[in-house]
Amino acid sequence: MAKILFVMTGADHWTLADGTKHPSGFWAEEAVAPYEAFKAAGHEIVVATPGGVVPTVDRGSLAPEFNGGQEGADRMAAALASITELGHPISLEDVRLDDYAAVFYPGGHGPMEDLALDPVSGRILVDALASGRPLAVVCHAPAAMLAATKEDGTNAFAGYEVAAFTNAEEAQAGFADKAKWLLETRLVEAGVDVRVGEPWAPNVVVDRNLFTGQNPSSSAPLAAELVKRLG
Repeated sequence: MAKILFVMTGADHWTLADGTKHPSGFWAEEAVAPYEAFKAAGHEIVVATPGGVVPTVDRGSLAPEFNGGQEGADRMAAALASITELGHPISLEDVRLDDYAAVFYPGGHGPMEDLALDPVSGRILVDALASGRPLAVVCHAPAAMLAATKEDGTNAFAGYEVAAFTNAEEAQAGFADKAKWLLETRLVEAGVDVRVGEPWAPNVVVDRNLFTGQNPSSSAPLAAELVKRLG
């Protein structure tokens, strides 16, 4: 049994370009689907957030339209409620990377608010990438990569092939013209090779020990790849 670190947003909103605080947090499917896959494989999960705050779920991610109907929404809510680890996170500052076999970052708009600027998370990412242990990041969570700066000032993920929530998907979700910045654009500016797939379709990219997924539907296949790597 391996121990997997879930690094999650501590934000409960996403500040838009006009200053509006849009209620947000983590996206349910992006935590639930990987959690279930990892637990089914016999692994242990530890949740870490900035300051050790209990992570907030984006209520929109529990809506029927994002879960294939009311039955799916009910199942997602029940699954989320059963993840007791979410109620007892540790602080990012207390993470000892050597304690974990792999690191996983669920998305949601929350990481755009806090992890994109968090130096402690950035250091965890730099060290995890350099360590060779599997590192998996999905949807909006690659925003955290923007804080992963090496000592020479360059981004640790520059030159890596990465899947992340795309500008096209942000536009279709109705936020592209409201956002302060767009994830795909910022990653490209940092030197990351963003591999864009079809909007909303699963797209998983593996580059060395980095596993990334484009959107919520990529969460389960991304987790499956990580389980295979962990053996």
